[in-house]
Amino acid sequence: MVLTHVEAVEEGSEAAAAVFASRYVQDPVPRYELGERSISKDAAYQIVHDELLLDSSPRLNLASFVTTWMEPECDRLILEAINKNYADMDEYPVTTELQNRCVNIIARLFNAPVGDGEKAVGVGTVGSSEAIMLAGLAFKRRWQNRRKAAGKPHDKPNIVTGANVQVCWEKFARYFEVELKEVKLTEGCYVMDPVKAVDMVDENTICVAAILGSTLTGEFEDVRRLNDLLAAKNKRTGWDTPIHVDAASGGFIAPFIYPELEWDFRLPLVKSINVSGHKYGLVYAGVGWVIWRNKEDLPEELIFHINYLGADQPTFTLNFSKGSSQIIAQYYQFLRLGFEGYKSVMKNCMESARTLREGLEKTGRFTIISKEEGVPLVAFTFKDGAGAQAFRLSSGLRRYGWIVPAYTMPAALEHMTVVRVVVREDFGRPLAERFLSHVRMALDEMDLAARAPVPRVQLTIELGPARTAGEEASIRVVKSEAVPVRKSVPLVAGKTKGVC
Repeated sequence: MVLTHVEAVEEGSEAAAAVFASRYVQDPVPRYELGERSISKDAAYQIVHDELLLDSSPRLNLASFVTTWMEPECDRLILEAINKNYADMDEYPVTTELQNRCVNIIARLFNAPVGDGEKAVGVGTVGSSEAIMLAGLAFKRRWQNRRKAAGKPHDKPNIVTGANVQVCWEKFARYFEVELKEVKLTEGCYVMDPVKAVDMVDENTICVAAILGSTLTGEFEDVRRLNDLLAAKNKRTGWDTPIHVDAASGGFIAPFIYPELEWDFRLPLVKSINVSGHKYGLVYAGVGWVIWRNKEDLPEELIFHINYLGADQPTFTLNFSKGSSQIIAQYYQFLRLGFEGYKSVMKNCMESARTLREGLEKTGRFTIISKEEGVPLVAFTFKDGAGAQAFRLSSGLRRYGWIVPAYTMPAALEHMTVVRVVVREDFGRPLAERFLSHVRMALDEMDLAARAPVPRVQLTIELGPARTAGEEASIRVVKSEAVPVRKSVPLVAGKTKGVC
């Protein structure tokens, strides 16, 4: 849910002006209240269409990890299923079967201990945020059950994670009353330190959350080392603290690019993993997945059974009604691409990221802080450390259509301002090269603005006497004139920008 506010509007402009729709509509259309009368479908379409022209192009949105392009055949499948409510499993059994296939494909991709003929434990969600909420609830309930059985207090659960976590972890902690214990980042180390994380674990820790693909820098955290350190502490203390892997960004990258990297269910303490199908799962926004290692890791009391839509239907989601299109699209991608296709897409993304990284380094202006191993993105800072420069670059690139975020790092590193470019499947080498040319142009404009002199104005004023004892003297500007600047301003070569 997005919280909205009503824009302040001038008196008399509370209605939307219909430009091309004016051939269908003569009266203004109200913006913030329901109109008295219906309008034609052509007019309604045109009004909304025209307003949306002011949105940015999704393909130029380099801030987002979310997929912005799919094949036309998949677009058709999405439209064909757009009126199917996934919650009605009895009415749409094939859609439910496709979800189960996706769960099993992902579980095996993540090396879950699922034997032949066995079914994996997992569920489709509305993105990784819901997946994390469900995984966190499962950890909290299992911890509470163990504490109750041992006759110990169970009212102060906590989660240990790095300060680089996505905001959905903070939401989970606040919404479900779990303390969030964050490992501070340090200069040169922009992900959770496993040693510090394990040191923060106590008997009230329901899990340690590791990130496979940090939102800030794309880096993979060392889940293998975390598993070994935590296993040693569990053995020493008698606790049973598990690990959850937030693989929202990296879960569909690591199996294809780094198959030898141990981060998944090959590690015994990893009990659940979430991944975003709408990121490098290559599906439009609206689908995520959470997979559990075993059935025992998902408490039965969290699963609800309903029958008022037909047959008995088990459900474990925060949402109920939702569209089926993205789940169908996810299965299409698995069927269409296979292991070979996903590997090819991810390799191409990594190559585009390499091109981008090398081009930015050649400018001599940036320090690259992202690693080559991780999510295909490039995060960088200005070498002079001036945070304002990063925001100016972001603003300058927006004039060319690019949406590139500039942001400050979390606590203890607030002095660092980072620019981040995410490489998706639709950001190929030609776009990367064009983006680099626009970066160079934006830098030139910033340099020109810095060299340009500040205009000076000379004022001649006249002071008048105060009319009362407590009043100050009056001031009147008699003359205002510009002071000539004896410094030449270089002109940009070629045509100047302007209205022609």
